Amino acid sequence: MTAAIRHGDFTNLAKAYVNRPAYSQTVLTCLVRHIDVPRADLTFADVGAGTGKLTHMLLDLGLSGYAVEPNEAMRQEGMVCCGTGARLAWFAGSAEATGLPDRSVDWVAMASSFHWPDTARALTEFHRILRPGGFFTVLYNPRDLDNDPLQKAIDDAIKAIVPDLKRVTSAAGDLMRHLDGTLTASGKFGDLLFIEAPHEERMTAARYMGVWHSVNDIQVQAGPERWRRILSMIEDQIAGRSEIVARYRTRSWTVKAR
Repeated sequence: MTAAIRHGDFTNLAKAYVNRPAYSQTVLTCLVRHIDVPRADLTFADVGAGTGKLTHMLLDLGLSGYAVEPNEAMRQEGMVCCGTGARLAWFAGSAEATGLPDRSVDWVAMASSFHWPDTARALTEFHRILRPGGFFTVLYNPRDLDNDPLQKAIDDAIKAIVPDLKRVTSAAGDLMRHLDGTLTASGKFGDLLFIEAPHEERMTAARYMGVWHSVNDIQVQAGPERWRRILSMIEDQIAGRSEIVARYRTRSWTVKAR
């Protein structure tokens, strides 16, 4: 019997996370240039790294650093995906307590995960581990529903099945609307930069279903019976497609440590 999915617990979803979309290469390249530290010297901390989707992209850009992930199953999958060695070390920490030394990194990033921690405590921790003048970036990767009829149809159908659904990670939610103020209110960070870019992810039908199998918040709120209806509906929507072109918009908010 499959264990019940709990809100915020990704243990039973870790193996599906490999299917998740990447982030915009354009956004990441711009951010690395903004940080203005030679790539060979730039040390990052990917906090809430999950299975290493962002971590892998940062390594591909020639950076070195740390991946911090509290969930053991996610961390183990990430170590398989990204490896360990001279350029990357994994820590079993959290945003509020990373386990990293003081002033040890130039750049902290949280990708699609800043809605989980106590933000005030996390920002204090990030300020501690950042070198003077270092940067913190929040990234989200919402589906571009305005320009993606397939995903819009799926989204509408999900809302019909679960009318009271509240998406935790929605980039249009309260956290995102107030993120500018959240990042600068403590006085520890300033000089906010917002970057957004569209991008496409080409997937097989199997991988696209794998993305949905990795979703936590809908599963929890829908319950087993309605979740089965949702998966069946998505399978019907993509039936006969050899490839799904899914459209996203990577959004990033970056602040500089004072």
